[in-house]
Amino acid sequence: MYDRKVRGDLIAGNKTMEDVTSDVLRPIESAAPKWWLVAMALSNLALLWGLYSMYLTVRYGIGMWNLNNSVGWGWDIINFVWWIGIGHAGTAFSIFLLVLRQKWRTSINRAAEAMTVFAVMCAGLFPLLHMGRVWNAFYVVPYPNTRGPLWVNFNSPLFWDVTAITAYLIISASFWYLGMLPDFGTIRDRTKSKIRKSIYGFFSMGWTGSSRQWQRFEALAFVLGGLAAVLVVSVHSIVSTDFASSIEPGWHTTIFPPYFVVGAIFQGFAMVMVLMIIIRKSYKFQDYITDSHLNAIAKILTFISLIMGTAYFTEIFIAWYSGNKYEIFTFFHNRITGDYAPQFWIMVVCNAIIPQLFWFKKVRSNLAMLFLISLIINVGMWFERYNIIVTSLAKDYLPSSWATYSPSIVEVGVFVGTIGIFATGVLVFFRYLPMMAISELKTVLNLNEKTEHKEIANK
Repeated sequence: MYDRKVRGDLIAGNKTMEDVTSDVLRPIESAAPKWWLVAMALSNLALLWGLYSMYLTVRYGIGMWNLNNSVGWGWDIINFVWWIGIGHAGTAFSIFLLVLRQKWRTSINRAAEAMTVFAVMCAGLFPLLHMGRVWNAFYVVPYPNTRGPLWVNFNSPLFWDVTAITAYLIISASFWYLGMLPDFGTIRDRTKSKIRKSIYGFFSMGWTGSSRQWQRFEALAFVLGGLAAVLVVSVHSIVSTDFASSIEPGWHTTIFPPYFVVGAIFQGFAMVMVLMIIIRKSYKFQDYITDSHLNAIAKILTFISLIMGTAYFTEIFIAWYSGNKYEIFTFFHNRITGDYAPQFWIMVVCNAIIPQLFWFKKVRSNLAMLFLISLIINVGMWFERYNIIVTSLAKDYLPSSWATYSPSIVEVGVFVGTIGIFATGVLVFFRYLPMMAISELKTVLNLNEKTEHKEIANK
């Protein structure tokens, strides 16, 4: 039972059913605010730079990047894993809290799911570009062909990367879209514009709100949720296997699959926090995204930060305890000290130390601090991927093959372009789609009313 006295109201402001519908649909039914237009313009500029950088990569090859014989994976794979991490939280947030029947998810899950879809789309671009010859991408698809017995290597984790990420994108997009059917029907019935009525009517797939439709809708949500829950764990486990199946030093000192999955959820939840604060401040949704919601996310981040700190310590301890001179060199002379010490300590401070400020209630109740620390976590998680990839590859077993690495302007442009894609997608979502599930918010509203009635009856 949800205790309002302990955890606070799920929806504040004594809202009625009509208030919930009007508030959630207000951004769609009103004109676009100036900040939205400015943000969209900046996002499009970043997107254009990214598209030009992608064109150069495809036109001239990955020689436009600063990769070398030692560091064959650079910013492309760093950013690929980073975007996959962001994409983990939305579905994990919705699915796990749905299965656990946590009612406080209702104000946050829709935006988190949208974030997942756009982040996975951004992540999928990097392996394609890293192939160099994008037009040959179909070779990784297992299908009967006329080129002879040419099939993909099913033992390769790279093949399962493609399979898992594609499945994850399809399930996440389906879960997100099908969850909006009731809201599309509501917009269709409320709008007076014939164009909007036809567009939202098409996407509502004939939703009428009958009891039979609701039955199947709720059953489908749990089925897709079960599939997505498996993919949440498997996707980053497979990505981590790309590293752990190699012989590079620094990739064997901890159990990579759970390490990667926990890190992805940590980063994704931090991005959810950033997105929720933006929505709350920009659209004045403080009655729906309450201090209790943000406090709950902050507590989760605090707990996962402790796990990340333990993982970092475990890596260092196992490297020392193993007595392997290559592992010892990688951690003690290349990360903790050495050329890549700044990147290592940025990772530790951002992910394991600064989030511990959330133990203080004053920090958890300060929006500026919540926003800043959540951004810092995302920066720290980027540096974690940098440490894993570059520090191990730049200085491996043979000193004669050591090489330094720094990104080219084209690599930076591709990354900025994916930020533009993500920001553009999120802004379009803000403008044309309901940011919260109206039907789910109304069930929480009923929960508040039932609790109040019980309190009155007890008195």
